[in-house]
Amino acid sequence: MRAGMIALMLALAAGPAAALSLPGWLSFGEEPAAVEGPPRPVVSVIVDDRGLDARWIPGMVAARTQVQLGFQALGRMIARPVDLGDKVAAGDLLAQLSTDDLAATVRAARAALDAAEVQERTARATLERTQALAARNVASAAQLEQAQQAASAATAAADQARSELLQAEDAEGFARMTAPFAGVVSAVYEAPGAVVGAGAPVLQLSAENTPEVVIDLPESALVGLGPGAVFTVWQRSDPQTEVTAVLDRIDPIADSATRTRRLYLTLPPDTPFRLGALVRARFGSVDAPSLSLPAEAIVTRDGVSTVWRVTRSDAGARVDPVAVEAAAPFRGRVSITRGLEAGDEVVIRGVNSLAPGQPVGRRLEP
Repeated sequence: MRAGMIALMLALAAGPAAALSLPGWLSFGEEPAAVEGPPRPVVSVIVDDRGLDARWIPGMVAARTQVQLGFQALGRMIARPVDLGDKVAAGDLLAQLSTDDLAATVRAARAALDAAEVQERTARATLERTQALAARNVASAAQLEQAQQAASAATAAADQARSELLQAEDAEGFARMTAPFAGVVSAVYEAPGAVVGAGAPVLQLSAENTPEVVIDLPESALVGLGPGAVFTVWQRSDPQTEVTAVLDRIDPIADSATRTRRLYLTLPPDTPFRLGALVRARFGSVDAPSLSLPAEAIVTRDGVSTVWRVTRSDAGARVDPVAVEAAAPFRGRVSITRGLEAGDEVVIRGVNSLAPGQPVGRRLEP
């Protein structure tokens, strides 16, 4: 009886256990079957030096040759026939001082010279008489010496008067300011009627035959740049009109406030940009493109910079690492000097989770 009861209890216990058993596909002792899916899409960019993402720097058109002009004499300016923006030729009248005071100064200097010459003639005549009297032992040696000193002083005074007359005449001639070269009036500092001092700037003249673009860059952005580097310049209002500019020089000292250095790009003489115009500039040209990428596309390992380039064909797409040479980041982008060509597709998101030869899907815009 007890044996039957034990057998019945074992049967009842085995029933629920069998009912609660896991199916075979949930067995923890076996690996689940892999589920294949489509390749992951990638966020990428097409490398191009002319796209909207191309790095550009604001700049201004200036003249390499420009001077501030002023009068060499104190006076009241009575005329200034030119104004800001006017074009002038070499020798054109730019401004004129009143010559009334200058003419009076010339007359006073001429009168002073006449008086000095009279005194010089009188002193020389006195010296000649004293020398004649001394030869007959009528005049003493002291009188002769005194006459010689008076004649020398009169001669020196006459020379000084001649010099002052020449200065006064030169000052009268400096009342007219003429253009030393052909150019455009780029700044005006004094208006007609003002009293200007000697050397005080009246206006600024800029030559139009030497236009250049002035841009400012931080030290890190100058890597690989040197005289002769080619830039493309355009205006925001007319992006289709592009002009090639060549880097001429870089300021050796950084600006104390912005810590940037100034670059001067030489423009061709027939440039369509006027002096003072605001322009945009980027490194490279159509014949020598400059490629750039977002900084997050660069993967640096063991000192080597690489990017993931996408190769697409009818059979699909895959990514492969490509070693590149890149400059320091500037405004979130880096310039690629070697390793890529215009038109290459480069991944910019999830670059640390890719493997060489990995298949990828369609391209997504960043």
